[in-house]
Amino acid sequence: DTELLKTFLEVSRTRHFGRAAESLYLTISSELSNQTTENQLGVNLFTRHRNNIRLTAAGEKLLPYAETLMSTWQAARKEVAHTVTHNEFSI
Repeated sequence: DTELLKTFLEVSRTRHFGRAAESLYLTISSELSNQTTENQLGVNLFTRHRNNIRLTAAGEKLLPYAETLMSTWQAARKEVAHTVTHNEFSI
């Protein structure tokens, strides 16, 4: 789920669930979204201490994959949109 990956990346960047939620314009708790990611993977991705969110070893391992997946997804969306636009003008 790209939305879960996007949330994971934003929390890892901001190190704060509330700021990540604001940045992503989420109305639901960003922490709940990340718990879903954690549930899907079966591991904790963050350590949670008062205003100090850090990636666990599992979170550190996931980070480059999440970045690559999101980058690839954005490139695919751009390419598909370009193809659709190009085909519409070719007809």
